[in-house]
Amino acid sequence: MPLDIKPNIKGVIFDLDGVIVDSAQFHYEAWKALACEWNYDLKRSDNEALKGVSRKDSVLKIATWAGVYPTTQELESIAARKNTLYLELCSKLTPHDILPGIENLINELKANTIKVALGSASKNARFVIEKLGLDTTFDVIVDGNDVIHSKPNPEVFIKAAKRMNIHAQNCCVIEDAPAGIQAALKAQMLAIGLGKTAELFQAHLILPNASHLTLSKIEQLYQQILT
Repeated sequence: MPLDIKPNIKGVIFDLDGVIVDSAQFHYEAWKALACEWNYDLKRSDNEALKGVSRKDSVLKIATWAGVYPTTQELESIAARKNTLYLELCSKLTPHDILPGIENLINELKANTIKVALGSASKNARFVIEKLGLDTTFDVIVDGNDVIHSKPNPEVFIKAAKRMNIHAQNCCVIEDAPAGIQAALKAQMLAIGLGKTAELFQAHLILPNASHLTLSKIEQLYQQILT
């Protein structure tokens, strides 16, 4: 439904994992299987620390935790095999796996001519959104194939804003990871966290999910925080 006023927010950038779809379990299963090769029992808390982190940097983190020093070739091999396992699991995704509130929010944004972008560290983002039936939804997609630096570096969000031709200050980021929230803040964007308050305390607003997130609520937050 169109708002009565012209919103200051011109673009909303969505993270993928944990915001649009919950593929954290897929990441965990794939990383855990490969960590076993280094005799390391990957914990769920470890997996949380990998949220929003690129595949290469994730392999390096796990190697550090395991106390091993693999060669560059071994790191690349682990990363490639993790991706194969992850894609096998993701191939089962359907539109029914889209998290609560996301489709309603995107539809409302589009009804108000607000641009929507995907800003994800994942190099598989396009594959995943195709499985979810969202491949024609986003005005802009920036993923791990388009950036050099992973979050908390703001590169992914800054590139998304530029491709939407929108000033960073007129963008809102929806994230589920501390690194993503930090990246949004560094980009001088409104940051909304979906998840646990203890983890996302730096966000301007924290909600358990997007079920009750609306453009009106985003605009009100913008007025409070950025004006």
